Amino acid sequence: MRAKGITYDTGFVRQGANSRERFDPEIVKRELRIIRDDLHCNAVRVTGGDPERLEFAATFAADLGLEVWLSPYPLELTTDEMLALFADCAERAERLRQRGGEVVFVTGAEMSLMNKGFLPGDNLEQRLELLLSQPHRLREQAAEVGARVNDFLGKAVAVVRERFGGKVTYAAIPPDRVDWAPFDIVSVDLYRSAEIADRFAEGVRNLVAQGIPVAITEFGAATFRGAGDMGARGLEIVEYDKDTGAAVRLNGEYVRDEAGQAAYLRELLEVFDAEGVDSAFVFIFALNDHPHRPEGDPRDDLDMASYGIVKVLENRHGDTYPDMPWEPKAAFTALAEHYRGL
Repeated sequence: MRAKGITYDTGFVRQGANSRERFDPEIVKRELRIIRDDLHCNAVRVTGGDPERLEFAATFAADLGLEVWLSPYPLELTTDEMLALFADCAERAERLRQRGGEVVFVTGAEMSLMNKGFLPGDNLEQRLELLLSQPHRLREQAAEVGARVNDFLGKAVAVVRERFGGKVTYAAIPPDRVDWAPFDIVSVDLYRSAEIADRFAEGVRNLVAQGIPVAITEFGAATFRGAGDMGARGLEIVEYDKDTGAAVRLNGEYVRDEAGQAAYLRELLEVFDAEGVDSAFVFIFALNDHPHRPEGDPRDDLDMASYGIVKVLENRHGDTYPDMPWEPKAAFTALAEHYRGL
């Protein structure tokens, strides 16, 4: 692969609340150095909902020599709110590009699922229910949903290209049914689950066969036994507050499986290498609102549902990096070894 990357979260914004409560500039700088030097990444997808945080992290990543995929991530926004967010971030991305940074602009992600006005449903939970439990309804409305997504993306790309002179893409999921003509790169969030494991490699091969560079903008597994079979649905084992969306606890008892998470990453990276994928971004460095709680009730250990390759600690620092509030998982080592060997 050309771009060996990981997603770096600056905080997802939902209903005005930021999932990363503390955004310490010195910790951000240190983590981005670790991503370059210890994980051997040459690219990073900087994502989140706060434009100032995005610009800060992206600027420092570019100064480190990393290729930056600047990825504003709207959640439960209207189309007008999304266009305003993209316009703001595109101007910031262009400033960074003019300074000499290698920048790709990611015009949102998983639009039909994460925001209003594409799929039926007033919130994410209702849209997920349609996607997972009522596939027949989704099939019936697929053409209509795709038309809405592509109509909006056409407007969004025009807004971005007025302000940004670099390459532009979008992080897609199947219901989006994206027309890739306006974009420079085909980008998909792609997870292998038990249902598609036997044809996963073929699917990647078909993406690459389109003749446009292909990026896997999300892939990974949670950290409980059996998570790899669930693919993108690992967070379903968490109970969330209905009003705030904050993670509360796991919905049952699960077995921690860091080795399984690491194996999943290695296996998918091997597929992407073999099939000619241009760029890949592991999801995710740290999921800050799903901390590791090894003591007490196992249902409180939210890190088992986390796709992070580090486990976030509460009120203490780790041992491997004594200045950091997290500890690497087995997936951290697996990813570093793979990227170093490429």
